[in-house]
Amino acid sequence: MSTARLAVPPGRAGRLWLERRLAVARRGADLLDRKLRILAAELDRLQAAAAATGQEWEQRCREAERALLRACLLGGQRSVRLAAGREFAEVTVSYTVTMGARHPDGTDCSVPGPATWDGPALAGARQAHAEALAAAIRHAAASAAVTVIEAETAATRYRLRAVRDRWIPRLQEALTQVEFVLEEQERADGARLRQALRQPRQG
Repeated sequence: MSTARLAVPPGRAGRLWLERRLAVARRGADLLDRKLRILAAELDRLQAAAAATGQEWEQRCREAERALLRACLLGGQRSVRLAAGREFAEVTVSYTVTMGARHPDGTDCSVPGPATWDGPALAGARQAHAEALAAAIRHAAASAAVTVIEAETAATRYRLRAVRDRWIPRLQEALTQVEFVLEEQERADGARLRQALRQPRQG
């Protein structure tokens, strides 16, 4: 490796320059390693949450389908259409930040009331579908959080490898070369000094 590519200052200043950057690189690697461990733990938690919300969503969907079928059988499809109304559900997603990565952390779903009077079957179907919708939103938020943290984990792992496997060895090799050159210069200076001391003085 050529130290010139690093623009290392000459002499002892170059050694100090490299030692400082090597210390910074090692500190950075330690911080990235700590960040990676925190992200890995958070990713495990979010993946478990996504799996749980996915199962809940599937269960709520089955319950909603049964409730809707019951309402259609008792009141007909026309009653279901009339009870639907024209308003939409309102969804709010809250966010948090984990080690610099912003991701969904919670949801809130507000479902409008019935457009007309609901019988027991329609009311049950409405409630079941509201619960299925809320479960779907929770699962979507949990899945999105997993995607964000997975990407941040991969990027952090890549940066850590770059620092540990490329940047630190490059600095270390450059420092070794500079120290070798300085030692050679010191030996040469010492040899010249000893030779000068051995020479007789001119009177």
